[in-house]
Amino acid sequence: MSDEVTLAPYTDESGNRIEFTGAPSNNIKFRFRGSNNVARVHADARASNLRIDFNGSNGTFVLGSNHHKRGFSGGVRVGQDAEVIIGNEVSSTSGVVISAVEGVSVTIGDDVMFASRNEVRADDGHPIFDVHTGKRVNTARSVRIGDHCWIGAGAVVLAGVKIGQGSVIGLGSIVTRDVPNNAVAVGSPAKVVRKDIAWERPHLGLTPPFYKPDASTVKQSPYWHLTAADGEIPAPAPAAATEASVRPAPRAARAVSDRARRAARRGRTVWRRRRSR
Repeated sequence: MSDEVTLAPYTDESGNRIEFTGAPSNNIKFRFRGSNNVARVHADARASNLRIDFNGSNGTFVLGSNHHKRGFSGGVRVGQDAEVIIGNEVSSTSGVVISAVEGVSVTIGDDVMFASRNEVRADDGHPIFDVHTGKRVNTARSVRIGDHCWIGAGAVVLAGVKIGQGSVIGLGSIVTRDVPNNAVAVGSPAKVVRKDIAWERPHLGLTPPFYKPDASTVKQSPYWHLTAADGEIPAPAPAAATEASVRPAPRAARAVSDRARRAARRGRTVWRRRRSR
């Protein structure tokens, strides 16, 4: 077993290498157990407590850029002939467990947001066999998560799954089958409960305005599409859905929001007044 190697340009006698042109960092560490493994890390990658373990040989790990300096952390297993590719601007609230072995891949698109306690597993970690035939019943299968997906807290994505861009996986869900683009899937196993949705990163409690009743309150990403049937190209969302044509917030809510903004500037807290009876 090799010692851990911190993020910096690296090669060894077994043909393992790290391709990186940025500033060295102790936040990303690698362990090479086999030979001819390669890690390609963008010069502008950002991560916190990220560890990549190459279990076998001929593995590939790729980590994209993170210009918004969003945190990403986790533990990644790259097995024999396998690859893990993480796109640009990917973030996580806590460590994400990622595993790919036996020549399969885990591909995570750009602007994917992981919550906490998430796992993405292209394999089960241990083999299960049919006692009659001796054949494996839990083969490793590749996983693909599209651009701009939100993986809710405690959600797990399992082998063979494809999640289309712009989709949301609900809290505690276990995803065992494909999810189309711009859809919400929840449950165990996860099922699609809503289509034709779009989501954005601004936090409800941290990013003003603190009432977000319609699309006019956020900057819209390029991922506003209708949910497509399998194999079809997603169509742009109707103009009406992207021009804040939905009903505005109630007058009382707008008034409270306005008072909150004025109070925040004065460093005060807003309280609702009770009507006298």
